[in-house]
Amino acid sequence: MTTPQRVVVVGASLAGLRAAEALRDEGFTGELTLVGDEPYPPYDRPPLSKAVLSGRLSTDRIELPRVRDIGARWLLGTRATGLDAQARRVTLADGRQVDYDRLLIATGTRSRPWPAERGGALHGVHLLRSRDDADRLRAVLADGPRRVLVIGAGFTGGEVASVCRDLGLAVTVTQRSGAPLASALGGVIGGVAARWYRDAGVDLRLDTTVRALEGDADGRLRRAALADGTTVTADVAVVAAGALANTEWLAGSGLAADDHGVTCDAACRALAEDGTPLPDVFVAGDVARWPHPLYPGQLLRLDHWDNAVAQARTAAHNMTHPPHAHRDHRPLPAFWSNQFGTNLKCIGLPALADQVVVTQGALDQRQFVAAYGHRGRLVAVVAVDSPRVLDGYAALIEAGAPFPPVLNATDGPDRLEPVDAAFPRSAPTATDRPTGPAPGRLPAPSDPPVPVAPPAPHTPRTTPTASALAAHE
Repeated sequence: MTTPQRVVVVGASLAGLRAAEALRDEGFTGELTLVGDEPYPPYDRPPLSKAVLSGRLSTDRIELPRVRDIGARWLLGTRATGLDAQARRVTLADGRQVDYDRLLIATGTRSRPWPAERGGALHGVHLLRSRDDADRLRAVLADGPRRVLVIGAGFTGGEVASVCRDLGLAVTVTQRSGAPLASALGGVIGGVAARWYRDAGVDLRLDTTVRALEGDADGRLRRAALADGTTVTADVAVVAAGALANTEWLAGSGLAADDHGVTCDAACRALAEDGTPLPDVFVAGDVARWPHPLYPGQLLRLDHWDNAVAQARTAAHNMTHPPHAHRDHRPLPAFWSNQFGTNLKCIGLPALADQVVVTQGALDQRQFVAAYGHRGRLVAVVAVDSPRVLDGYAALIEAGAPFPPVLNATDGPDRLEPVDAAFPRSAPTATDRPTGPAPGRLPAPSDPPVPVAPPAPHTPRTTPTASALAAHE
C-alpha cells in the first residue's frame, strides 16, 4: 500500500470536514480536495430542526468550527455525478474530473420527498434537511400559518412539532404506527412520547397515513386526505418521512451501494458488489453501512452526529496506514433529541430489542431510564431528562451484560419487570428491508408513509444482512 499523494473527499459536511482534519492530523501532506453539492462551507445540521426553526439562531451562525487549517481545495456548489473506481476518478456535474489515490465517500443522506402526484409539488410542502430548507421553512412559520401538518412522528417530526407549538402554531402530526418514535424506541416508550405531544396541544393522529395533499386552483396546499377517511386543513406541511442515502452518483461504479447507503467493512473500506473491500475507497458518516461487533448479523447505517465524527477519524487513520495497522470502527451508537421540553438520549440499538424495562424513575414521572434487551442481553438504554447516568450503562452494553441489568439503583423500582418492547412489525420498507440472507432486521425509526423505490440492482449479497438503522440525532 503506497502513501497517497491525492485524497478526494466527496461530501463537505460534518464527516467530510472532520475526516479532512484527521487526515492532516495523521500526517497526510499531499493534495486534499473536498467536493460538496451545497455552496456553503460545512455547517451543523442538528440546529436546523431546533434553534433555527425557532428563530433563536440564523443559518449564518451554524458553520462548523474548524479544528485546524486543512490546506484543502474546496469544490463547493457542484455535486459528484460519477465514479470510475478502476481509473480512480470522480466526475462532477460541471464536467470536471478529479483524480485520487484515496477516496472518502461522505455524501450523507437526504429527506425522502413527498410524491409530486400526491401533492408534493404544492406551494407550502416542505422538507427539512439543508440550510436552505430551514431558511424557507423558518420564513413560512414566522408568517403564522393557520395550521402546520407534520407527516411522520420520528425524531425530526417531533422536533418540528415541538418548535411549532413553542411558536404558538396549531399542529397536526400523522404517524402510521400506534405511537410516536415507535419504530425507533418501541411502543412502550412511544406511548410516553404520545403524552408529550398531547400535553403540548398537538393534534396527534396515530395509525393512519396521508393519502394525498390537496391544493387550491393556485397550487397552494389547503388540506390533507388521510387513510382513515378524515381530512386535515393545513397551509403548511413538513414531510418527515425518513431519509435516503445519496448514492445515485455511484451507479455503475461497481460499489455495493443503493438508497440504503454504501456498504463498507469495519475498517470503513467500501465493498465491491462481490463483497471485496476496495483498498483505496473509504466510507464515513450517514451514508455508510457497516458491521458492528456488538451487533453481529447486522449492517448499521446511523444518522448520528457522534458516529459521523468518529467514523471520519477511523476512515482517515485507515486511509493513511497499511492494512495491518487499520482500526475497526466500533463506537457505541448514541444520539439525542430535544422535544416538548424534554431531553431524550439513547445509547445502543433499541430497535434490535425484544423487551424493555424501566430501571430508574417511572414512566409517568417524565424522568426515567429504560433498558432494552435482546435474547437476554442488554443492547440499548434510553434516558429521559437523565443524561448523566448513561456512562455506566454504556459500559454494561459494551461488556455484553445480561438483561435485565442488575443495578440496585436507589431511584429504581423495587422489582424489574421487563415487558415486550412493542416495536411495530409491519412489512419492510425501503429503509428497513432485509437485503441479505440472515434472519432478523433492524426497523427504521420512522415508517415512511410514502411509496418507496425498489432496491438498486447492485444491492450487496455477500454480507450477513443489509438491515439499516437511520436515526436522527
